[in-house]
Amino acid sequence: MSVAIEFKAVSQTFGHVKALDRVSFSVYEGEFFSMLGPSGSGKTTCLRLMAGFEQPSSGSLRLLGRDALGAAPYERDVNTVFQDYALFPHMNVLDNVSYGLLVRKVNKAERHARAHEALAMVALHDHALRTPAQLSGGQRQRVALARALVNRPRILLLDEPLGALDMKLREQMQVELKQLHKKLGITFVYVTHDQGEALSMSDRIAVFNQGRIEQIANPRTLYHQPRTPFVADFVGSANVIDASFAKTLTGAAQAFAVRQENIQIHMSQASVAAGDWKLEGEVMAIQFLGANQRLDVKANGQIISALQSEGEIASRLAADAVHGQRITLSWSPKHMVMLDA
Repeated sequence: MSVAIEFKAVSQTFGHVKALDRVSFSVYEGEFFSMLGPSGSGKTTCLRLMAGFEQPSSGSLRLLGRDALGAAPYERDVNTVFQDYALFPHMNVLDNVSYGLLVRKVNKAERHARAHEALAMVALHDHALRTPAQLSGGQRQRVALARALVNRPRILLLDEPLGALDMKLREQMQVELKQLHKKLGITFVYVTHDQGEALSMSDRIAVFNQGRIEQIANPRTLYHQPRTPFVADFVGSANVIDASFAKTLTGAAQAFAVRQENIQIHMSQASVAAGDWKLEGEVMAIQFLGANQRLDVKANGQIISALQSEGEIASRLAADAVHGQRITLSWSPKHMVMLDA
């Protein structure tokens, strides 16, 4: 598989702030690769280095087999889609999409033909003469996508492109982006702080934390087999049991994680299955989440969260748990994921 993007020991500093600390990874051609992490973790800095908006302080960066250090943005076979769309309000959709070709002095007939082709890709071919003000947020985001695609880049960079959309529209656009990626077959690099977005769309995900990559894996591996406490907590919000707490429970001083949905709730210890680990605590909060209910239980000074489905709630006494009640939590050893320090 050909490598589209390669970072080797890349660092980036801004004054006294180290935004990236010797980051190394590769993105393969045709891959949907996401960079996931909280604000300030380094993911957007990586994207800006790929786009050519910044140059690294040290390390090497290659795009499509060529050294990218010092190359200007227009010299790279890359286009970027931003969260704020950055559309020209005085231009209609067709002119917005074809503007990059105008700058490159492409003749009008070819400009418009390629712009119409790009608009067809995002299902907006009949909106060419409208202005951005006449479009919904989702339609404006599609125009921004078409404008990036009209140059036929081999790599498309997406910087939190769905961040300004409401939840329902965001979910719809996630499906459309994944379908578009499959149709085009080009490399997508997607930056987000939303783990649901990354899990639903990506072939692989790099989890960033404080300028470093904690883990790179496919979505299922990342969710079910996180390597570090940060990944376990950030991706899916697992319960992370630190080494000292783990020693009191299991006798081994090694941190581990248990997903909320894998924890059972009992009104008494007598109903815990043989061989399962168990822990008694006090109910601190009960949250109705629609399809699920979450209980936050304080045990040994730590909050442990457990999810119950609506079906479980309807059929189990645990539905009657109230704030301040003592209950028992349990989980099977097979659901424990051991973590690196």
